[in-house]
Amino acid sequence: MKRFIDDANYSVGLLDEGTNLGNVIDNYVYEHTLTGKNAFFVGDLGKIVKKHSQWQNVVAQIKPFYTVKCNSAPAVLEILAALGTGFACSSKNEMALVQELGVPPENIIYISPCKQVSQIKYAAKVGVNILTCDNEIELKKIARNHPNAKVLLHIATEDNIGGEEGNMKFGTTLKNCRHLLECAKELDVQIIGVKFHVSSACKESQVYVHALSDARCVFDMAGEIGFTMNMLDIGGGFTGTEFQLEEVNHVISPLLDIYFPEGSGVKIISEPGSYYVSSAFTLAVNIIAKKVVENDKFPSGVEKTGSDEPAFMYYMNDGVYGSFASKLSEDLNTIPEVHKKYKEDEPLFTSSLWGPSCDELDQIVESCLLPELNVGDWLIFDNMGADSFHEPSAFNDFQRPAIYYMMSFSDWYEMQDAGITSDSMMKNFFFVPSCIQLSQEDSFSAEA
Repeated sequence: MKRFIDDANYSVGLLDEGTNLGNVIDNYVYEHTLTGKNAFFVGDLGKIVKKHSQWQNVVAQIKPFYTVKCNSAPAVLEILAALGTGFACSSKNEMALVQELGVPPENIIYISPCKQVSQIKYAAKVGVNILTCDNEIELKKIARNHPNAKVLLHIATEDNIGGEEGNMKFGTTLKNCRHLLECAKELDVQIIGVKFHVSSACKESQVYVHALSDARCVFDMAGEIGFTMNMLDIGGGFTGTEFQLEEVNHVISPLLDIYFPEGSGVKIISEPGSYYVSSAFTLAVNIIAKKVVENDKFPSGVEKTGSDEPAFMYYMNDGVYGSFASKLSEDLNTIPEVHKKYKEDEPLFTSSLWGPSCDELDQIVESCLLPELNVGDWLIFDNMGADSFHEPSAFNDFQRPAIYYMMSFSDWYEMQDAGITSDSMMKNFFFVPSCIQLSQEDSFSAEA
């Protein structure tokens, strides 16, 4: 899908001490209530800086290559480039977007499992030489179209989720690796390492034990065939919490010391995506329509109030054909928050939330308990920084939500202390004083 390639410059509001994200959202809700009630994002770039500091503190031995398809907003890419991360790209557009920021090609890997020939040729042309591959057909395409390719062999893991083989869609089996290594030798394709990926939904730390053991086996196989292996990519699957990062590190650190010790010459990398950006973005949406329904119309097993009370269906001005696109393939990982103030003892009603298309697939929340809302009220969704920034559908003149960037002065000073300045590293940033004039006590009426 088309990304934010056409965005040029962006301003970042620097927040004074005492001003917080809630004040910023209040301010823009007020503005949008007056000017058309379009949905909008608020991006706190300071949270990205904090995530990188957390990464450096916990797993400094692993170089992060940010997964661009997760959120390709230029402000995100530019700040990550300034922080020194690499980039994992899935398309020509993503590679071009990153290279426009001055990222050297050795800090870019091309990770699409199904590559177009034209895009392999583009990678060769611009010097992006590290590619991933998991089958013979892809290997032959790479051999024909990228003479300088350095390939990471993508192996499957065993993170069975809910009884299904959740990560067997991509990645070759350990049994097939020798065949692929022999094919690569015949095709004169250089294999330099191994990649695997463990899903963030996987709760079994033993999966990393098996994956690292398998990776070591592939390294040994490759050595027998004549390849010099020097890179291990442990993929993504990092949720963003420090606890999970420490938990993963607790499992893999001793294994890395055994299988790929520091003096072995093997570079360890990973592909975090939502880890960096999920918590950095908050989405505000407006209620555009409302329907009263009988409570028993809701599916059994969902959260409901008494059957004699009404239930509500609310339609919002953003949905799965816009910022909630990931809802089509996975559960929503955020709980909606009502923006307007309401009394603690105000009754709550069974409610469902829908996008504007009236499509049966455009259901954002199947059931939740909310106070009764009116057309024109606002709902706030946090943790919306991952997989929310696609070009929207043409349905009903749907507009891409505006993005307002902010950062606290303390986070800005932290960046400066790290040697990152807007003059030298972030040419497209214009830091401006915030103009938040509303206090936390201010509230607005939002009549339709």
